[in-house]
This record gives sequence, C-alpha cells and structure tokens, in this order.
Amino acid sequence: MPELVEQVEVDAPPERVWAALVDWDRQGAWMLLTDVRSDDETGGQGVGGRLAAVTGVKLPGGRRVGVLDRMLITEWTPPRIVHVRHTGRVVRGTGTFEVRPRGDAASTFVWTESLDLPLGVLGRLGWPLVRPVMAAGVRLSLRRFAVFARDHRG
Repeated sequence: MPELVEQVEVDAPPERVWAALVDWDRQGAWMLLTDVRSDDETGGQGVGGRLAAVTGVKLPGGRRVGVLDRMLITEWTPPRIVHVRHTGRVVRGTGTFEVRPRGDAASTFVWTESLDLPLGVLGRLGWPLVRPVMAAGVRLSLRRFAVFARDHRG
C-alpha cells in the first residue's frame, strides 16, 4: 500500500493546531481544491465520527464537483492524533493527522496517507506518476495550514 508522509512546522501551540485541524467545515481554507464537512451529528469530533470531503473544481455559486472521499474517524486523541479510514468508492485506505509539540508555543504537523489505489495494476503502475503531483499538493496545503493554524481563533 503506497504511503505519502509530509510535515510542516507551525508557530502555534499544539492545542491551537489541533483546534484548527478539526475545524472540518473550514478545512477548505487551507486544503487545496477540497471542501470537508462532518457527515453526522457528532460534528466529526470523536471516534465513530464521519466526514465527507469533495476534491475537485469549484463551480460558480460555490458548489464543488469532484471526487467524494468518505471517512470514518477510527482514532481520536486530542490534541495529538486523528486517524481516519477512507471508505469511498475511489479513495480507500487510511489517513493520519498528527500534531507533535515543539515546546509550549510551536508544533510539527504530520500528514500521512496510506492508499489502496484504485484500478488494480493500472493504479499501481500509475502511482509513480501521480505521487509527485499529490505530494506537491499536500505540501502546498500544509504551508497554507501553518498560516491557518497560527491565526486560528476557533
């Protein structure tokens, strides 16, 4: 199962980084081409919570059209780790967001994706071509997240 791991340093304490991270409805402010929403009454705040993300283009009027990524939260350890299982038709596998303290006022945010690639052999053969593009998008999102988290006021 291919894995992608990227990280960014954030000039904010772990509690603020965590609050910014799990502010699902505002995740589109930093995650490239993606809008996320909680998909249940928990607001995506705990084990068993469900999230839905759409990655793609935004149409006039604000609606996003693209790939639907449904997720189930399988680990919730504030303010350190959110682990999800991707359960959609296209996006499958696991994802982990981890906040690592760097003293009292700074953090490292680590984003890991372990993907069950679609399209069987074709997906595995295409991964070396897709991986650099996906990694670049994640790195850009993480740079945006560092600013979003630093300034986050929940």
